[in-house]
Amino acid sequence: MSVSTSESILHCSLNDHATKPAALHVVDLSNLLGSLNLRAFASNYQKCAERCEVEDSSYSSYLEELTLMEVERRSNERLQKLVVGAKLPRHKLLKDFNVNRIKGLSSALIGRLATGDFMEDANNIIIFGTPGTGKTHLSIALAREWCLHGRRVLFLTAAKLLEELKEAHKQNKFHAYLQRLDKFECLLIDDISYVPMQREDADLLFQLISERYEKRSMLITSNVPFAKWSEIFKDEMTTAAAVDRLVHHAEILELNAKSYRAQKASKKAKNEEPAEEEICDESEAKMG
Repeated sequence: MSVSTSESILHCSLNDHATKPAALHVVDLSNLLGSLNLRAFASNYQKCAERCEVEDSSYSSYLEELTLMEVERRSNERLQKLVVGAKLPRHKLLKDFNVNRIKGLSSALIGRLATGDFMEDANNIIIFGTPGTGKTHLSIALAREWCLHGRRVLFLTAAKLLEELKEAHKQNKFHAYLQRLDKFECLLIDDISYVPMQREDADLLFQLISERYEKRSMLITSNVPFAKWSEIFKDEMTTAAAVDRLVHHAEILELNAKSYRAQKASKKAKNEEPAEEEICDESEAKMG
């Protein structure tokens, strides 16, 4: 199959009546393919045709190769849009999170959670740990994996979420905002225990948790255990109701480890560099 033949497959051909416009006989194939959003076709059709001519491949093989390239391009672009749409604050990878540093945490569990299958049943993940133990690193890395599995997720700090909840309530658009969040299969809320809340703010957060209960998943990180969540929700009854909804279908991870920040400071004082296997989450160490 020649290059000229490959182009003729996609070119317009009008071979009778000289009165027809000459412009219709010649088409800029790359532009035409681009206008159809077939960018992989446009970038590869010539070199694929040359290879197919050398290999004496069939027209169907040529078309199949280009189609597979186009499918791969569109899939990659879709996954990249999911990553961007998740609003991940940093580039963190799961392979860089040292599970062995955390006592009682298994690689098998992290691998299972990374598939995102728990979202099918609207289950939740709660990650506890003192500052610097890797909560933010792990949550970002998991979110990235879920995006690459085709899941639509959103990462927000608790402070940012509360700001948006309050603004939506102020504008009488609270339920519309909850509906927008419902489009995300998993909502990640980072550092829920850091945000000072008034009773009215806590009620808005509770409504969000109730709205997503058994319908959509959540991942929440916290520096304090459930026993102290009454400081967040301001009263025992609301706290109990919120915790009940979150843990009913949940995987609870406790990152029982020394702060990476503290370890790094200690080693720096001794003129030592932290061992590679101890590095967990420099970004969270900066975030607190």
